[in-house]
Amino acid sequence: MFDLNKLLRNNIKQLVPYSSARDEFKGEARIFLDANENSFGSPLPTDYNRYPDPMQWKLKYKLADIKGVPPQHIFIGNGSDEVIDVLYRALCNPGVDNVILCPPTYGMYEVSAHINDVVIRQVSLTEDFQLDMPALQQAIDENTKLIFVCSPNNPTANSINREDIELLLNNFEGILVVDEAYINFARQKTFIQELTEYPNLVVMQTLSKAWGLAALRVGMAFASEEIIQVMNKIKPPYNISQAAQELALQALENIAQVNEWIRETVIERDRLAASLEKLPLVVKVYPSDANFILAKTVDAKAIYQYLVTLGIVVRDRSRVELCAGCLRITVGTPDENEKLIAALVDYKMEVGSIK
Repeated sequence: MFDLNKLLRNNIKQLVPYSSARDEFKGEARIFLDANENSFGSPLPTDYNRYPDPMQWKLKYKLADIKGVPPQHIFIGNGSDEVIDVLYRALCNPGVDNVILCPPTYGMYEVSAHINDVVIRQVSLTEDFQLDMPALQQAIDENTKLIFVCSPNNPTANSINREDIELLLNNFEGILVVDEAYINFARQKTFIQELTEYPNLVVMQTLSKAWGLAALRVGMAFASEEIIQVMNKIKPPYNISQAAQELALQALENIAQVNEWIRETVIERDRLAASLEKLPLVVKVYPSDANFILAKTVDAKAIYQYLVTLGIVVRDRSRVELCAGCLRITVGTPDENEKLIAALVDYKMEVGSIK
């Protein structure tokens, strides 16, 4: 049976979180003399002299309406990277506990584990980029606190079989984190609606991708209220700036525009994949449920360097496990995608016939 109290580090159980001035105050007020702010204002057109809401309640209530979950089940982080770090700090005793990662996958799971001195157990995906369930089950022990599953996965772009994720949730006594940064572009539905069924589930999403707010650094975690309360104890008191909260709220009023961008991205993704498949320098284009494409090429490093000389930047993933020869290509605008394909056609002409 899942028991969060058994998973938490002892120091986190005993932690008395920092209590900010805005945490202590409840109700309405006209004069704020509690937080040692500059009472005269700020030198900006908008006054940013006051500390932001440490719990981001307006933003959470808006997200709750969109996502269909109570606001108490939402954690907002300074990007998804803060969500990852907070989970490590809450659960994993340095040098003792372990996390299971399934490469190739998002690199910050590993980086954050190293920063927090958490033992890493690698269970590689299968050749078709799915979970190796027998190897996963063998890797889990009494010190396994977290498993990260990125779906749709980065850099492979595919969704992970839903049945495999559910099997883990039903049999793993630690916390399973399903990273859905690219879920808006996927055919598979989100796991957010399964939160009431699985107390050991944490779902990560972001406003950086489909919502176009990468510069604001707004990541989200959806989980039981019990898990969210622990995460709120650990985070810095004012981890999301007032400007980021306000701009995110404005953006969330434009669902129709975002849905149109998603539709256009999916159309461009399919068109770009079809164009890449026709190129002799492309060996394989993998199926994508994200806003990017993984393409196996004859010489990823040379093609990458060539594109850079033309001012076109893609991602060389050829040194990543199971991704030899691969480039990761974000779906651009129609004009950007056409320029990329034209450049790749010219590459063949300049270098000569590809064998």
